[in-house]
Amino acid sequence: MMKSKHYAALTLAATLTLPCAKTLAAAASNSVPANPRGESRLTELFGDPVVAKGDGFEIKQSQLDAEISRTRAALTARGGTVPAGIEPQVLDGMIGLKLLLSKATPEDRAKAKEQFDKSFSEYKTTQHITDEQFNERLMPELKAQGRTREDWEKQQIDQAIIPIVVERELKTSVTEPQAKKYYEDNPSKFEVPETVRVSHILLSTKDPNDKNQDPSQRKDLPDDQKKAKRKQMEDILKRARGGEDFAKLANEFSEDPGVKQNHGEYKLSREDPFVPEFKSAAFSLNTNQVSDIVTSMFGYHILKLWEKIPAKKEPFNGVATKTIYHKPDNEPVTIKDVLGEETMRKQLPDYIKKLKKDSHVQVLDDRLKVAESNELPPAGK
Repeated sequence: MMKSKHYAALTLAATLTLPCAKTLAAAASNSVPANPRGESRLTELFGDPVVAKGDGFEIKQSQLDAEISRTRAALTARGGTVPAGIEPQVLDGMIGLKLLLSKATPEDRAKAKEQFDKSFSEYKTTQHITDEQFNERLMPELKAQGRTREDWEKQQIDQAIIPIVVERELKTSVTEPQAKKYYEDNPSKFEVPETVRVSHILLSTKDPNDKNQDPSQRKDLPDDQKKAKRKQMEDILKRARGGEDFAKLANEFSEDPGVKQNHGEYKLSREDPFVPEFKSAAFSLNTNQVSDIVTSMFGYHILKLWEKIPAKKEPFNGVATKTIYHKPDNEPVTIKDVLGEETMRKQLPDYIKKLKKDSHVQVLDDRLKVAESNELPPAGK
């Protein structure tokens, strides 16, 4: 999975095991400048030699330099350390990706495009942003890299192609007995925590003219405007407790950006990333009870609890495709993902070695040659 410490896994095993949505949030906030002007100047001075080639492809020094720059910055952004001498591993990862992409069929590419479109749509829905707002976040970083939105989308689709190719070529599909054994050996992974289903109304105390991408960092409204908001919320609370339709009140008054999609309703556990005051209020309510006014960093809330769902253990039936846990970028990981990755990691090094031989791969700079390894380094969570 995508947080490998060694670049061959960062670029290769990482993208091999995850669908493209894994990179959407990171791409919006952690895209990496590749210093195209500096690299262009070096190319003018020293040329742009081919550093590796094989049947049907070649990699130039400028492409390698750009990938090294992105890799260094990505590792740094995640709080990791940049190992010395990563250049051979970066190049080896690039070669591996090209070889695997060369095995993709038109059907693979169509399936990957469909997955990307679905994942991207889901991402925008969960983040409550439009395509134009996503562009506003992404485009400055792409401009710094000398890339376009089309380049970015192609990269995401390429990343979605790799797991499809690997599953077919290495036969990494997971059987029912394998999934059941994992289920029985890891009972704690299938315990579903207590959850609540609540609706809320938010009156924001943040300045609407502050365009900071992080809402929590926006400036507060002046005190007199906060008082007016508080008075408005007191009036809304009286109406809610008087029996008016809570969803209609949310649609009319709530300033939560997601209200148009969810009418103010959320389902959450104690582990979910909600502001503490919101979670505390949600779990303290009884069914159909309306809360007092709750103050958070975002403003004034009132909540109504619809349902408390007790903790339980998922039955095995169908659980092979259910989420075990979420990555930091909120992408779900299932039994099939975990076991498929284990199979892939055992088989992939020898398969890549065979592809290199069949494609007559040559690394033309001795300093960039990497020692062959029998296995990929372990991928982080």
